[in-house]
Amino acid sequence: MSIKFPRFSAILSAVALMSLVVPVLGQSTRPPERPPHPPPLISPQVHSDRSVTFRFRDPNARRVMLSLEGDEHPMPMQRDAQGAWSVTTAPLAPEIYGYAFVADGVRLIDPSNPLIKPNLLSPESMVEVPGSASLPWQINDVPHGIVHHHFFHSDVVGDNRDFFVYTPPGYDSSRRKRYPVLYLLHGYSDDASAWTAVGRANIILDNLIAEGKAKPMIVVMPLGYGAPEILSRTGPGFRERQLVHENAQKFGESLLTEVMPRVEKDYRVERGRKNTAIAGLSMGGGESLFVGLNHLDQFAWIGSFSGAVPTLWNSESAHPRLPHTSPSLSPSVNSKVRLLWIACGEQDPLVGPANRRFDAWLHSHDIRFTEVWTPGVHSWMVWRGNLAAFVPLLFRKTNR
Repeated sequence: MSIKFPRFSAILSAVALMSLVVPVLGQSTRPPERPPHPPPLISPQVHSDRSVTFRFRDPNARRVMLSLEGDEHPMPMQRDAQGAWSVTTAPLAPEIYGYAFVADGVRLIDPSNPLIKPNLLSPESMVEVPGSASLPWQINDVPHGIVHHHFFHSDVVGDNRDFFVYTPPGYDSSRRKRYPVLYLLHGYSDDASAWTAVGRANIILDNLIAEGKAKPMIVVMPLGYGAPEILSRTGPGFRERQLVHENAQKFGESLLTEVMPRVEKDYRVERGRKNTAIAGLSMGGGESLFVGLNHLDQFAWIGSFSGAVPTLWNSESAHPRLPHTSPSLSPSVNSKVRLLWIACGEQDPLVGPANRRFDAWLHSHDIRFTEVWTPGVHSWMVWRGNLAAFVPLLFRKTNR
């Protein structure tokens, strides 16, 4: 058997060829140099005069606007040579503001700011312009309550959901002391965390209790959707009257049969209608009126902040869709309701066709209620103030 080897001259030729190819390959696979990273942006930047500078980097955008809560008209931002956009506001009132950037028509959160305003349809960024310690939502050196987070499966709605519970400073589950309870409802597109994450309800309660302006109480903040499909981005949403009614009805059923029994079992709640309140904003305001006025055997204190009052109206008439056992409310409710509190911002789109109409209907039927109009639009800046004004009135002795 004979074995043939390649000729030595051929091997040398191959080695020489590789010596030429390898450097070329080495040059072609070397990664290109990366451009230097642009310096990080500071956004938002709150200045000593309470003006705020917002910055956003997008070198390819043609137009960027700042949409700031409470400001009707978006503010145009200016672009620098490095593609960073910025705008500085006039001095702002001490508040917590939601905001977003609108780049070529696309609404965006601020990537430089970790403070997010949660929302199921349109999350935003937030900035706090601090003020004095007298602001009810300002975090002060006072005793603080605890916010608890609970999860459960709703047989009524058919999904898994959550709710939050605030217990006041000094609450001790092992003691015999019991507390009245406020069921506090969020608005359309919010989630169950809205009243703590954005509304600072727990901070407001802490401050009011510390100042002796409010009685210590438990606050329950449930998820407010009885028909979750109302949140569809492509569906009719809150414009479909029948879906709005179904949403309120099933939410009320879940609240009464699932959430309230759990709270009364797990927390030291003072039971009875005189110790139970319900209030909410926007959609939650409509739900508070709907559930509260339909169940006066369980709620004596009812509040609506910029309430979506159309929830209450029958499609075929101008009468509220109120107690199931009677066609409409009557003055007899005056002996049952200790507080019926209806507030709305004077520039809110819901003020005229909804809240003023409902207030006029109550007046015409001799039903007593507290009417509150404040400057402002459909905004958390109004609702935080509403809560701070409403809570001190709860669970006090009245002439009713």
